[in-house]
Amino acid sequence: MTTSDQAKARRRAFLLLVLAVVCFGTVWPVSKIGLSEATPIWFAAVRAALGMAASFALLAALGRLRLPSRADLPVVLSIGLLQLTAFFALMNLGLRYVPAGRSIVLGYTTTLWLVPLALLSGERIGVWRALGVGVGLAGVALLCNPLAIDWTQGRILGGHAALLLAALAWAFAIFHARRHVWQHSPLELLPWQFLTATVLLVLFAVVLEPAGGIGRGSDALLALLYIGVIAGPLATWASTSVARVLPTLTTSLGFLGVPVLGMLFSTLWLGEPLSSGLLAGAGLVLAGLLLVVLGSASG
Repeated sequence: MTTSDQAKARRRAFLLLVLAVVCFGTVWPVSKIGLSEATPIWFAAVRAALGMAASFALLAALGRLRLPSRADLPVVLSIGLLQLTAFFALMNLGLRYVPAGRSIVLGYTTTLWLVPLALLSGERIGVWRALGVGVGLAGVALLCNPLAIDWTQGRILGGHAALLLAALAWAFAIFHARRHVWQHSPLELLPWQFLTATVLLVLFAVVLEPAGGIGRGSDALLALLYIGVIAGPLATWASTSVARVLPTLTTSLGFLGVPVLGMLFSTLWLGEPLSSGLLAGAGLVLAGLLLVVLGSASG
């Protein structure tokens, strides 16, 4: 590849990074809107089903649709169960009771939880990553500050816990994916992971929300179409493409923009206030994530 071609590839990758950040950042406030007319687990189930259909169609169009190998089944199951099933359901349960801006910051603490997981596996985490976890957890404590939570609203505490558990589930999935020896690419396994999540979420929805479902209003349907058909597949494709061109540090720093944009969109679209407590807590979480990313890059 010539220098000119490399420069074009990098420019394209940066544009795709922006696209992925915008897509991921808008998913949270759009989900909040959709959940006004849907129950959490059914909303997650339909989202997973739409993602499954879109990813199957994408891989078929690319001529890359194939069955997962036996060696890839563990990562299909772990990502399908943890990153998709658990994260989608817990994210929606949290969003139902917690403002979208606060939710996205708590949901994106995944990187923080990866550090103690790495420590448990015997990996050296270094001073900067340890400091980042401490700063980030201080931000989480501030966001979950009992004085900042409206205790007159039911299930508020449970919503905060659900969001942190969602981030932890995603961290476990990433932890496993990083150590898995991939036979097929992550994109090629995505439809099967979505299939796993769809089956599990439908079963959970039938059992846990027998009277629930998706309302007939336009908000839930439009939100699901945007998340499941447009934002989800586009963000997944864009982030996969970016990871093949840009350095890991650049990509990781770029994705720190997701919670920032999510808070901005939540304020503009939903009218959520940017309180001093929210800004301070979010600032500490983002500072912690930045330290972890930089610490990981420096080894």
